[in-house]
Amino acid sequence: MATSPFQSDGGTDRRGPAPEFAADPAGGHYDELRTADGALRPAWRQFFAHLGAPGVGDLDRRAAMLARQIRDDGITYNVHRPDGGGERPWSLDLLPLLIGADEWQLIERGAAQRARLLNAVMRDVYGRQRLLRDSLLPPALVYGHPGYLRPLAGFAPADGVYLHLVAFDLARAADGAWWVVGSRTQAPSGLGYALQNRRIVSRLFPEAFRELRVQRLGASFRRLLDMLYRGSPAGDGRAPRVVLLTAGPLAETYFEHVYLARYLGIPLVEGGDLTVREDRVFLKTLQGLERVHGILRRLDDDFCDPLELRSDSALGVPGLLQAVRAGEVMVANGLGSGFLESPALAGFLPAISQRLLGEALTLPSLASWWCGEAAALEQALPQLASMVVKPTAAAPARAEGWDTEVALRLDESQRRLLAERIRARPDDYTLQQYLPLSELAVWRDGALWPRAVVLRVYAVADGEGHWHVLPGGLARVAGEEQVATMARGGSSVDTWVQTRGPVEAFSMLPGPLSVAALESGRRPVTSRAAENLFWMGRYAERAEYGVRLARSTLALLGEDADVPLPLLDTVARLAVLQGLVPAGVPLPSQRLAVFERTLISWLFDELEARSVAFSIASLARAGEQIRDRLSAEHVRLIGLTLAEIRAARAAAGADGVVTDDEAAEMLQQLELRLAAVTGAQADRMTRDEGWRLLAIGRQIERLLTLAAGLQVLFETQQALTEEGFELLVQLADSVITYRARHQRWQHPVALVELLVRDPANPRSLACVVRALRHELAQLPAPHGEELLARLPPTDRWPSIETLAAAGADGYLHALLELVEALAAGGMALSEAIGSRFFSHAAPGFHMVRG
Repeated sequence: MATSPFQSDGGTDRRGPAPEFAADPAGGHYDELRTADGALRPAWRQFFAHLGAPGVGDLDRRAAMLARQIRDDGITYNVHRPDGGGERPWSLDLLPLLIGADEWQLIERGAAQRARLLNAVMRDVYGRQRLLRDSLLPPALVYGHPGYLRPLAGFAPADGVYLHLVAFDLARAADGAWWVVGSRTQAPSGLGYALQNRRIVSRLFPEAFRELRVQRLGASFRRLLDMLYRGSPAGDGRAPRVVLLTAGPLAETYFEHVYLARYLGIPLVEGGDLTVREDRVFLKTLQGLERVHGILRRLDDDFCDPLELRSDSALGVPGLLQAVRAGEVMVANGLGSGFLESPALAGFLPAISQRLLGEALTLPSLASWWCGEAAALEQALPQLASMVVKPTAAAPARAEGWDTEVALRLDESQRRLLAERIRARPDDYTLQQYLPLSELAVWRDGALWPRAVVLRVYAVADGEGHWHVLPGGLARVAGEEQVATMARGGSSVDTWVQTRGPVEAFSMLPGPLSVAALESGRRPVTSRAAENLFWMGRYAERAEYGVRLARSTLALLGEDADVPLPLLDTVARLAVLQGLVPAGVPLPSQRLAVFERTLISWLFDELEARSVAFSIASLARAGEQIRDRLSAEHVRLIGLTLAEIRAARAAAGADGVVTDDEAAEMLQQLELRLAAVTGAQADRMTRDEGWRLLAIGRQIERLLTLAAGLQVLFETQQALTEEGFELLVQLADSVITYRARHQRWQHPVALVELLVRDPANPRSLACVVRALRHELAQLPAPHGEELLARLPPTDRWPSIETLAAAGADGYLHALLELVEALAAGGMALSEAIGSRFFSHAAPGFHMVRG
């Protein structure tokens, strides 16, 4: 058993039980926690001194708080792997990585220098190309790399900044020196996760965070935002519009995109939200097209413009490259930087730095050999056993199913096969010196365990030729696969950089805000967001009504219920109309048990359009598309609702049998969940145009379901029976209101008054139409009046007496005519809203009409 770092030589530990530290059996690594003689490093000694009376015995409780915070905040990471993936909770370890002020000065200086150097390489390669002519860079390496974009040859941004945000992966050698092991220049990820890590971990150790004088991150994000505005073209007399371009919910780091856009206060957009007109980029909003001046992109280069890059990309903006060349939009980072990420470049950077900057590299790169050079291949290949083999271009390698390989971990036959592959296609391979990573202590299962760690730091351009390095970064520790990457089971830790000077005060506000600044800062509602909000309203209402109808139907079908068969068949007709059972299923009067089993099984089927499960799953998908507009609680409520119905289906087992009682219990729980979702929509969303579309969607769905129930039950005259009358009131969720007014007395006039003409009952047709007309009138001109015409105002409706008057055949003809007209108007209104306001960026996604 290893000695605890909390156990002194001559006394007992008074700061809690001593944890074990599982030592690294291989050795040869720098220990971030302890010195060579086993003593705690000074910063860690100070850290543990501020744990308080419980000491390390309290770390399990803090770890549980950390996990709960990640769950409550909905922090996720999407993993795409052949052996399974999907959305997973973000992995964050409890203890931070501590970096002293002196060594941070070296890192800061080296990262800023490298950002300046890579920007200069971009300027030369797309400009005069002296590096290629003078053989400081092999032309085959540049031109043969898919990251070099020929359409941008000769282009130079007005301010000379190609790389607005650069990330460098650093590793510490056994002697404590930092080395650069990789660069990220296209769309560096992790910045938002680093901010979340800081927010969580600093609150778990507030005393240590304060006493260690940890530098804060907020000022760096302010600089990032300032740089985006400063680098954007002039905004036609208005503040420039800057957006964050994401690939969408399937992107690995989509949560980060959402969080970063929200933190910076800029719109989150997808490629379908943008369009190019006359070399200018515009955002499609409910108000029309709005000019976009700057784009902070989270897409790799080749996906950004299907016209000039990957023609099969549905993620980019057609014509974006031409807008960039015309100088009408700033894209951060500049397109065409992908070749700078190649590990092959590392071997050429020392000489390039001397040529372009007249400086030696402050932070060294690992020794690298690009196998495309015959001399380098012959020099490095005999040393393959001590090398790391990396793809010269990552994207093509991933498409072929291979990535970085550590030759040290291969047996002789595997290394021989690898060498044959390298000789067959040498340009595709780069060999790098193997560097044993330093090890950081992580808290797992009541003990400290060593894990290899890599630090990613970020440099932000100021637009004036300088780069500021964020004081911290995203540190990643290796998982079971011994690879420090999140996609392969790794985890992250917060990075604390100490300072001797003043700690910068956190602020994302530039100072006092003017009215004009407040106006320009209001978030636009994109057509895509409006469409998803509209369908969130519809799906939420549809799911609620489906749950009520299913509960009422199961109650009528129960063994103890003595319900006339004509009413059961009428309810079955309504269930078919609402998609709770398929058309053609035997009626209850024909095969009651078959109908009941079909109804229960379809509740859980997400593939059947309009089923309860489908509506809830569609609600979740629509919410995921606009996660930046929803609170974490709202997202979590929707996720819990979907998880509950999936769990019920899974619990049914292989035979899929769910009893009546189990189904009724599940429906009751779903009703409560959906009520909470409705409350979140009503009370936790800003009343902007997006919310207005959500409210319109909900009211349209309510209009259609109310109209369908009234039409079916009055056409069959089952509404005039005692059971049918009660059913209608239940489906309209108006039982309490009706009984408060009329007790159990049933009369068509009272029913028509409550469910059709009552302006105070939110479940009456009159109240729904009034709400719709009010919201429609607020929509951007000129569409409001046109849409209003589809729903006649209630003062033009027949009176209650006329609606409740039965004809000679016993039918309420005026009521049926009104209900049919309103249903048709609701359908037409939904189609009209879609054609006028929505982008339909994802065809087929929201195409379940009715």
